[in-house]
Parts: sequence; C-alpha cells; structure tokens
Amino acid sequence: MLNGHTTLITGAGSGLGAALAQRFAAEGSNVVLVDIDEDKAAAVAAALPPDKTLAIGADVRDTDCMKAAAAKAVATFGGLTTVIPNAGIWDYNRSVTRHNGHELSDMFDEIFAINVKGYLLTIEATWRYLIQSRGSIVMTLSNAAFYAAGGGPIYTASKFADRGMLLQFAHELAPKVRVNGVAVGGMRTDLRGPSAIGLKERSFSDSIDRWGSSNPYIPLHDISTDPKHFAGPYVMLANPTEAGNITGAIINADGGIAARGFRSSAGGDEL
Repeated sequence: MLNGHTTLITGAGSGLGAALAQRFAAEGSNVVLVDIDEDKAAAVAAALPPDKTLAIGADVRDTDCMKAAAAKAVATFGGLTTVIPNAGIWDYNRSVTRHNGHELSDMFDEIFAINVKGYLLTIEATWRYLIQSRGSIVMTLSNAAFYAAGGGPIYTASKFADRGMLLQFAHELAPKVRVNGVAVGGMRTDLRGPSAIGLKERSFSDSIDRWGSSNPYIPLHDISTDPKHFAGPYVMLANPTEAGNITGAIINADGGIAARGFRSSAGGDEL
C-alpha cells in the first residue's frame, strides 16, 4: 500500500514505534527510525531491508536534533511522505493525591516536554517536506485523549493537548497535508515513566503482565496487546488512495472503550 513512500517514525526503537516501522516497511515504504537511543533504532532497522531503512538517534525535545534528522531522511530518500509522532512516556496513573507540588511540577515538565513539545517539534521539523510531497501526519494518541483512567492527570492532559494540536495542524496544513491520529489502547510495550519520580526503568509491559491473557477493563477484553495489531489504521491513514479525503480524524483503536467505558479503575489511586 505504500510503495514509493518514506515514513519517519519517532520512538521507533521499541514497542509500537518498532511495530510501525516493521509494518510500514512490509507495505513498501522507506522507513526512518528515530529514537533517543540510536542503538535501539538500529537494532530494529537491522531486521528490515537495509536499502529502505535509516536509523537516527535524536531527542524529540531538541529542535536542532529533529531538524537534522529530517534533513538526513530527505537527503537519503529524496523526501518525506508520512510522519508519525509517536515517542512518549506514561505517568503510571499517578494521582494528584499521591505527590506534592514539586514532584507534580517536575513530572509535568518531563511528560509535556516529550509527549507534547516532542510532537510539536517533530511536526515543525518536517512540515515543509510534507507540503512538497502532499503527504500526511499520523499522530499516536491514546484512549487518555478521550477518557479518564487511561493515565493520571498529567498524562491525560498531555494527550488531550496532542488531540488539540492534531485538529489545529489539520486546519493549518490543509489542503496539502492531511493530519490524523490513532488513539490506541494498552499494549505490551516498553513504555517508560518519568525519571522525575523514579519510573524511568519501569516498563508498561509489567502492567500488561498483571492482566494475564486479557484486558479486563474494555469490552473487547480478549483483544491482542501485541503492538503489531495496532498498526493497520496507521497504514490506512497514510495511504492517499484509501484516506485521501480524511483529515482531522482520529481512529479509536482501544478495544471499544466508547461502548461501555472502563469497567473498573485501571490501577489508579483512590482518595
């Protein structure tokens, strides 16, 4: 579906980003894997066609890093067709009742710098190339962009902010660039927490392991938590034939939360 495309993915060294890199490569796209850990990105790229992949180490919080990554991608493959802002961290449902103001402030700064500013700077570094290709942006959102209990107040706020940016960019970059998103549910990834509260080494897959073979919080509780099973909507939205008239839209790939909401608290704190 994506022959001749070039796709840049942030947070591509593990989890959903790695799964997206694998799927987009399988669909024929050149893939630029951007991750703060270049070794991780290179390890994912090593399993993909070498003439169609490029691994770059870059911090999404640094505009110079992101502009250099975008320029290198264009120099290597001749342009950019799709950009997927995907790098992020989670707050592990940390309630406002659990931390003092200093801790919340530090956590806010770290989460927003990666989850929100990182998306902003990724798009700022690439939009000019997407104008030239009449390409698209597909943002990774979350069920937390729509509902409570998908994270604590800071993570939820960051994803609502991303949702707002998506709509604004869909307006600003039309008619030449389509901007859409996929609001994913919980999956088995190496998603980390804020270093500000000592959760940098904690992996979201640890939380998934406690569910056993299913997710008890959603209607489709037996849905796979393998990241590769979330990649389809991204491919569809990136394809100009399949989604050429879609912009400002979000596909909810969360197991049907809208049908019933979370069945019970997903591990959040209680007063």
